[in-house]
Amino acid sequence: MEEFEALLKESFEIDTPEEGTVVKGRVIAIEAGQAIIDVGYKMEGRVDLKEFANPGEAPSINVGDEVEVYLDRVENARGEAVISRDKARREEAWDRLEKAYANETRVDGAIFGRVKGGFTVDLGGAVAFLPGSQVDVRPVRDAGPLMGIKQPFQILKMDRRRGNIVVSRRAILEESRAEQRAEVISNLSEGQTVDGVVKNITEYGAFVDLGGVDGLLHVTDMAWRRVNHPSEILSIGETVKVQVIKINKETHRISLGMKQLQSDPWDAVERAYPISSVHKGRVTNITDYGAFVELEAGVEGLVHVSEMSWTKKNVHPGKIVSTSQEVDVMVLEIDSAKRRVSLGLKQTQRNPWEVFAESHPVGTAIEGEVKNITEFGLFIGLENDIDGMVHLSDLSWDQRGEEAIQNYRKGDVVKAAVTEVDIEKERISLSIKALGDDTFSDAVDGVKRGSVITCTVTAIEDGGIEVEYNGMKSFIRRSDLARDRADQRPERFQVGDKVDARVTNVDAKTRRLGLSIKAKEIAEEKEAVEQYGSSDSGASLGDILGAALKGSDRG
Repeated sequence: MEEFEALLKESFEIDTPEEGTVVKGRVIAIEAGQAIIDVGYKMEGRVDLKEFANPGEAPSINVGDEVEVYLDRVENARGEAVISRDKARREEAWDRLEKAYANETRVDGAIFGRVKGGFTVDLGGAVAFLPGSQVDVRPVRDAGPLMGIKQPFQILKMDRRRGNIVVSRRAILEESRAEQRAEVISNLSEGQTVDGVVKNITEYGAFVDLGGVDGLLHVTDMAWRRVNHPSEILSIGETVKVQVIKINKETHRISLGMKQLQSDPWDAVERAYPISSVHKGRVTNITDYGAFVELEAGVEGLVHVSEMSWTKKNVHPGKIVSTSQEVDVMVLEIDSAKRRVSLGLKQTQRNPWEVFAESHPVGTAIEGEVKNITEFGLFIGLENDIDGMVHLSDLSWDQRGEEAIQNYRKGDVVKAAVTEVDIEKERISLSIKALGDDTFSDAVDGVKRGSVITCTVTAIEDGGIEVEYNGMKSFIRRSDLARDRADQRPERFQVGDKVDARVTNVDAKTRRLGLSIKAKEIAEEKEAVEQYGSSDSGASLGDILGAALKGSDRG
């Protein structure tokens, strides 16, 4: 009996399937939208036909088909087995998907629904989440055409315990594109000429589709001339012929060029534009340091701000020329290696200092407006926007420069004489006093140091006397009024007295005469001693002077 019970128990364990497992069954009938399936062990169960259909497809099930189902419970209230095709497919799918995830292989699925943030995907029994950012390489506005279509996906994350799977369609597309790019790039070589379609335009260039791979056509490689914006010469969708300049095998970046297919105008620049030759050009760009002038398409030169005007030294180039203006320029220097041409604008006009020197020789009188007053003189505006300077020392004959300059204001119109023109230093020296009479020179004409002149006393002061000679005032100090100290008294003179004095100094710079009565007396005494004897012979000074006076009376 014990052996029989053990065998019976073993047979029951073998014949009764375990709940929660996948079992095989056979379709014995299809009725009322359900398939009746015999799972063996004298048990049958029912499964809705829709569980046998893939998303977007009709159910494919026939009587006699062998299928796998998931056994939930052995018996329900009606004495049937509770089975599910979906759960069987899910269990099967999870096993398959876990292997694919581990091996990083693609899986097939179909997008069948839209949820917040993305879509749901049927992966042959398991439902996965497809984030919106993983649908395509570019944002997708309408996902309708992608729904219900069987296509490959890459599993990004999965958690069987929580039942979560995240997939990506974008990763498949990027991989395909990378393979396609690699294939296209492998067929390209640097220097090759290819046709492409302008796909996108930016400020710095344009992206050109070369048949599955994009190349960058930089704005500086579009034309030899200056291109301010790529849209000036290209439009989206346009087919263009380009040359492959560089290929980066690692990053798959391709640099393209259009101007490389045209002849380089710089090859003939030195022949076409000899040094010192003058040409017409168009201003293309203005900067703080100068203006760029296009001589021909692809050849630009810089007119530095210092070469723009003879007279306007500290102004912005935009005050002298304007963009698109046609100007005459002179070629100053060419550096073909650096592709630079230095141009001059002012050189096409005559140097205004040369013109002035030709038309205004030294001594010429001019008239101009006081433009500026500085501590060292006046700046006078002349023709052709040039200035001349009157130094303090050239303002007046009679006043010191610091005093004379106080008589002038900006805007005053003055007359002056040209005293010097330095073309190289761009400097013109003028003199206002040169047009007036030099009263000092006229007054002291013929007067030299040592001369004795007769002056008229004009004022008596404690320190000496003021005298006048030919309209020129001089001052004789107290110590120079007489040889003898007792006679060095200013009060012994009266205004109007005529006095003889010896000239001790003629200073044209300060315009003063140095006079001394004492020096005259000493000189007379010396002369008398020389002619009529010396004090050493025993004669007194009075005797000598008396003899000198008698001699002069006889003469």
